[in-house]
Amino acid sequence: MAGARDTHATSAAALLVGAGVFAVPAALTWRMDGAAVPYVVASGLLELAYFGLLAAAYTRADYTVVYPIARGAAPVLVLAVSVAALGADVSPAAAAGVLLVAGGVVLVRGLGRGGDGAALGLALGVAACIAAYTLVDDHGVEHAAPLAYFELVLMVCALPYAAAVAHFRGRDALRAAVDRRSIPAGLGMVGAYVLVLAALERAEAAPVAALRETSVVMAAAGAAIAGRRRVPAARVAGAALVVAGVAAIALG
Repeated sequence: MAGARDTHATSAAALLVGAGVFAVPAALTWRMDGAAVPYVVASGLLELAYFGLLAAAYTRADYTVVYPIARGAAPVLVLAVSVAALGADVSPAAAAGVLLVAGGVVLVRGLGRGGDGAALGLALGVAACIAAYTLVDDHGVEHAAPLAYFELVLMVCALPYAAAVAHFRGRDALRAAVDRRSIPAGLGMVGAYVLVLAALERAEAAPVAALRETSVVMAAAGAAIAGRRRVPAARVAGAALVVAGVAAIALG
């Protein structure tokens, strides 16, 4: 979605593509208890906030700034909420991981640069949404098959988001956004998070959230390899620190 001409329209199109393509597999593997419904609704609303904030952040800052901050801070928030709400013990490794993530975020954000405070706030809002829906889904997926669960979450999120985009941007903008960018984004997004839900069935939320965010290095490396933009060495180092931190949280 980053770099798209209309990030909101592209996000909405990706959600609709993902929901449409995975509807049949979800139906074929359907398992949904009534107890899952509150989690589906809560997760869908959090996903809706996530995509809205993410699209807004991408209109203000480069994804090599937004992506590592949002993804790097999320597992720290998951760990903090798990400790506060569930009384979990924080191991030395997890504490070190928090410090590494914080240092990585500072490097990615930039030392001594003014930057865009609104973009930073949006990125941290995205992180809060990721942490919240991860904790919700950790319980919700206990009552449903991962694909069926996420299909309903997508519907709760995608339909109002697409309706809002069509209202404010026009239906033509939404149709135009279904392209070579949004189609693979929708497929990849749904496929990746279904794997996360499957992992949440087998492990605690904090390690799963932490290991998921190793993609920050892929984002920084991809931008450098593609050569479309120069990624400062400090940002690359910051992304590496974030990955080291989330790995420590997972191992802790």
